[in-house]
Amino acid sequence: MRIILLGSGLKGGKLVTIWARQGHAGGFSYSHSGQKLKKLVRDAKGKARDGTPADATRDADALLLAVHWSRLDDVLQQAGDVSGKTIVTCSLPMNADDTALVIAHTSSGAEALAQKVPNARVVSSFGTVPSEVLFGVFGARRKANRPSLVYCGDDAKSKKIAAALIRDAGFDPVDAGPLRIARYTEPFTLLIAQLAYEGAGGPELAYRFERF
Repeated sequence: MRIILLGSGLKGGKLVTIWARQGHAGGFSYSHSGQKLKKLVRDAKGKARDGTPADATRDADALLLAVHWSRLDDVLQQAGDVSGKTIVTCSLPMNADDTALVIAHTSSGAEALAQKVPNARVVSSFGTVPSEVLFGVFGARRKANRPSLVYCGDDAKSKKIAAALIRDAGFDPVDAGPLRIARYTEPFTLLIAQLAYEGAGGPELAYRFERF
């Protein structure tokens, strides 16, 4: 698949780099620095390239949305028509100083995104793990017990795409249900962030669900 990043932060950059190394055609867009995008392309190697958000939308089989919530409207405007596109989002609806969710309980950031792009197919995933653990999980992907990663969405085809990308990144995909379940997974992300960045042991943290 051709998977294009809308954003240039650590998490999005690492994920698209991982997918490019798995043989997907990765792409990077939306940064104040063209040099930053070119560095991401160099680091990803494989079939990676950079371009504008509009280029990304035209060419992508799937878009990874990974921008600060304050930049959401701007990146969507630059991306243009996303009708029919699968958008995997890990953008958390945080306020300007990243101290609280601005959407919670009765809705979610993923649902708000879906309302802004009603003709796209939104899947919420990858928000619930820190960026620092991604390369470690990918490097250990051949182990029998993989860490879990939840995802949710309303479109079966796009959820299948997201599950494949989750497996390619080294995680075990866990289908949490429809997109409204992001109302629970987004606050869960804050718990993971608390454990990763405020707890002992450092941010290389993942989780795994077990049944007994």
